[in-house]
Amino acid sequence: MLRFITHNLTGIDGVAIYPILSLLIFVLFFVLVIVRVARMSKAQISELSDLPLSDATSLKDELIQ
Repeated sequence: MLRFITHNLTGIDGVAIYPILSLLIFVLFFVLVIVRVARMSKAQISELSDLPLSDATSLKDELIQ
């Protein structure tokens, strides 16, 4: 299976940039997620941690107001 894929990709010029580009996008995404989580306030963290335990009706009331 891998031989079939690599055989087809050898004919494409500049195909070596795609693995590098996909790795950069992957790393950039997770760095941004880590930065966002690190900059969250304690109030936001406690609010988000309570979401699974709160009932749906109180969430609707909070969203409407």
